Amino acid sequence: MSKVELASKRARLAARLREPRLISAPGIFEMISARIADEMDFDCLYMTGYGVVASYLGLPDAGIATYTDMVNRVTQFARVTRTPFIADGDTGYGGLLNVAHTVRGYEAAGACGIQLEDQEFPKKCGHMLGRRVIARDDMADKVRVAAETREDTNFLIIARTDARTTHGLDDALRRAEAYLRAGADVLFVESPESVEEMRRIGETFKGIPLLANMVEGGRTPVLSAAELESIGYRIAIFPATGFLATAAALEGVYARIKAQGSSIGGEVPLYPFPKMSQLMGFDEVAAFDERHRTDGR
Repeated sequence: MSKVELASKRARLAARLREPRLISAPGIFEMISARIADEMDFDCLYMTGYGVVASYLGLPDAGIATYTDMVNRVTQFARVTRTPFIADGDTGYGGLLNVAHTVRGYEAAGACGIQLEDQEFPKKCGHMLGRRVIARDDMADKVRVAAETREDTNFLIIARTDARTTHGLDDALRRAEAYLRAGADVLFVESPESVEEMRRIGETFKGIPLLANMVEGGRTPVLSAAELESIGYRIAIFPATGFLATAAALEGVYARIKAQGSSIGGEVPLYPFPKMSQLMGFDEVAAFDERHRTDGR
């Protein structure tokens, strides 16, 4: 994708963010999920750290994946999608110099925004207990560096605080305010535990783009788009929905093969093989062969 095309994608997402309607962004975690989501005309996709680490490394999202692991995935997602996407950048993978390096890398790789969080390293999934956060001013410095480092002002800086679970909502709100002053474009107060807490976040930051993390089985209630809009959220990410559905489907079809020795008679819906081949680009492969074959076949 050219720099002009990438700039257009970022401008499109930034403009969409200024509209009042909620942006619902499904989680993409490997290339099949990315291609399927990209076909559906979403306004935005979300590269989920939990899902990428699980699918790429088969490991928990607990600070094990490196910057190199993640920026490589950003590059691959950008190559196969036309839809703008936001990418999980964890803690920035270190101090201020690391944050600057991460922002430059994610931006060059093709993301349209980066999510940075205030956890200590090694970080944990935002809906797990035991998360610890760095000093508020230290994270504000990270946000400031991120905002100053980006080349394209439409490259979104999403500042996430994980303080709610350990330190309470009041501290999380104070942190979010500091991150907003430091230059964050979107505020992400992770894992509020009730609708009332979500409403308080919305009331505190009226008119500011807010992100809601909708994790089925997580610590935050999963609400409808209308409910999220009424609270004041501008973006809702669904990071786990895709890989939870995939895991359930795989468990069902593999259990059928184990029990019966065959996939015949299985109840889990299967994506049609011809459609899958088309999705993966085999039509383009055939067209390439047709153009360049000289053996007459």
